[in-house]
Amino acid sequence: MTETTPHPSKPLPKALRPLPMLIFSSRWLQLPLYVGLIVAQGVYVVLFLKELWHLVTHSFDFSELQIMLVVLGLIDVVMISNLLIMVIVGGYETFVSRLGLEGHPDQPEWLSHVNASVLKIKLAMAIIGISSIHLLRTFIEAGALDSGRGTLTATGVMWQTIIHCVFILSAIGIAWVDRLSQPPNGVHH
Repeated sequence: MTETTPHPSKPLPKALRPLPMLIFSSRWLQLPLYVGLIVAQGVYVVLFLKELWHLVTHSFDFSELQIMLVVLGLIDVVMISNLLIMVIVGGYETFVSRLGLEGHPDQPEWLSHVNASVLKIKLAMAIIGISSIHLLRTFIEAGALDSGRGTLTATGVMWQTIIHCVFILSAIGIAWVDRLSQPPNGVHH
């Protein structure tokens, strides 16, 4: 078989009419958005290194509580960075074009079965994780509520807790709707 002979198992792509071609090609307008998220990822790397340096240089000055808060901030940056990777890689693969990573040793396991539903659930879970870290930091800092030293208010803590619960309920709702839309086991359409 020569290089110009098409592979027998792959049919030639069907030529699209102009309007469907324009509509289908419009997916590439998302490319600058994903590149922008890559730039944002770079900003988070800089923020992480800055906070890590702050932790290292003040490790003998900080109390255990201050160190815990900085470490939680570092975890928060990592989780947001993970969320960015899921959106960049999963969104590009789902909505723009295949990355062609099949067989690559570093291909993320979740990418082989990603679709819009899986991506929504993964994003919802990542947002809950990020919200959990923020809420944990708030609860740790809430000790300053009684003394009046902190910047938190009881109302602010209450609203953060309510918003976190709404995130959890939203994720449950997304997963439930996704499950309802799946055919029962063994039934194929």
